Amino acid sequence: MFTYPFCYKPHELSVLAAEEVKTYLAEQTAWREELAMGKMFGVLVVEDEQKQVGFIAAFSGILAGSNNHPYFVPPVYDLLNPDGFFKPEEEAISQINRQIDELETHPEHLAALSHLQTLSEDCRQALADERQKLKQAKALRDERRQAGNLTADEEAALIKESQFMKAELKRTEKAWNQRLSEAQQSYDHYAHKISALKQERRTRSAALQKRLFEQFSMLNYLGEEKNLCDIFADTVQLVPPAGAGECAAPKLLQYAYKQGWKPLAMAEFWWGDSPKSEIRHHGQYYPSCKGKCEPILKHMLQGLHVEPNPMIEQQLQKPDALDIIYEDEWIAVVNKPANLLSVPSKDDGYSIYGLAKARFPQAEGPLMVHRLDFATSGLLVLTKSKEAHKKLQEQFSQRLVEKRYIALLNGKVAHDCGTIELPLSMNLLDRPHQLVDYEHGKPAITRYEVLQRTETATRIAFYPLTGRTHQLRVHAAHPDGLHCPIIGDDLYGTPSTRLFLHAEYIRFVHPITEESVSFTIPAPF
Repeated sequence: MFTYPFCYKPHELSVLAAEEVKTYLAEQTAWREELAMGKMFGVLVVEDEQKQVGFIAAFSGILAGSNNHPYFVPPVYDLLNPDGFFKPEEEAISQINRQIDELETHPEHLAALSHLQTLSEDCRQALADERQKLKQAKALRDERRQAGNLTADEEAALIKESQFMKAELKRTEKAWNQRLSEAQQSYDHYAHKISALKQERRTRSAALQKRLFEQFSMLNYLGEEKNLCDIFADTVQLVPPAGAGECAAPKLLQYAYKQGWKPLAMAEFWWGDSPKSEIRHHGQYYPSCKGKCEPILKHMLQGLHVEPNPMIEQQLQKPDALDIIYEDEWIAVVNKPANLLSVPSKDDGYSIYGLAKARFPQAEGPLMVHRLDFATSGLLVLTKSKEAHKKLQEQFSQRLVEKRYIALLNGKVAHDCGTIELPLSMNLLDRPHQLVDYEHGKPAITRYEVLQRTETATRIAFYPLTGRTHQLRVHAAHPDGLHCPIIGDDLYGTPSTRLFLHAEYIRFVHPITEESVSFTIPAPF
């Protein structure tokens, strides 16, 4: 059966092929600097019409400024071909970018913008001062009226003063508005040009992308063809993301189908340094990305006998009931096994939540206060009433709940203890992977303490101060974290029999009795 591309252990033939490619890459002195920055490569083991077995190789994206290199299969469509439509139109869009940059940095534009901003602030302050004067004058008039004994002439004078000051405020507003209008017109002279150019850029870029994706006519094993626009039309994304069709896996399958070869096994590996945001380890195998490749491969693999998803097989090992370690009228604490969902997914309703609903049919409220990853084992707290849920959820949101996780890491952690702060965000093109994102990520903080070291591994205690998705896994694996992935982490490290991460300890204030309670369940490894 052919490799399931989104979760796999590489077939031994794929490993042999990949080792040859790695040897070839290590010998390429001309690409050394670019390869050091990191790139994904892929191998596809194939069988030809004479039943001979061999392999082909590919790289994702562009290598050393080119789509074509003799050792690797060609791209599905060469967008860098000087005789094609892409390069001239790309240059036209680049020219628009240069025009926008020239206008945005033009001294007259910057001066007009600065003048408008300064004038707007001066206007705001001046009108605020006038309104304050109006308010103070009104207060004085009110005091005089409250004192009494005003003659008719004095009252008329107060009314006239009020009318004059209101009229003066309107004249002041009109004068400022005139000055602002003139300043706005001066600024708009450039702003409208910039806006028009940006609209032209959007229109031409969208048209270029659409035309480009229409050139990617992807085959499957049945000989059927679909371009990328048609493939992604049935997805949530609707349109292909940038770079779709240029990853190694689609390139390999497309070339094999065109030669009439039968794909047998595939693997992709990373070569070089890890990117700053993602986690990639030199020489390690990785599944195909979900955002770009999943819809494409869903089409391209039709007709092949593909291995079942190993994740589904893991989920088939389902307990019959909750492993409850504590229970009272308001809460329950359970020991979640590894490879069981905390809450149902769209594909599988079996989860801790489902077992809890069956075990506590009279429970009110959401039941789940927090979650553990599918692969993580350990302590999980459930609530049986709305009041208990609300109060306990407040403790989690205010970071008042103490938690300790035990993990085995692949490698030796240098320091005995410390704190990791790496902000995280979802990788929208490769869910459920998380990115280290210093610009848009949410704060993620983890304290750690080394418990034991061996020659190849570290036993560690994690104390998460925040509760982001995959926080401990990313903080362990990322080069700016501990640079030692958790053993068995199929997303950020190397797959194993299980993910060696366990929620060992939790302490919180009981939501009803208000007593401090704590629970411990030793790690099973």
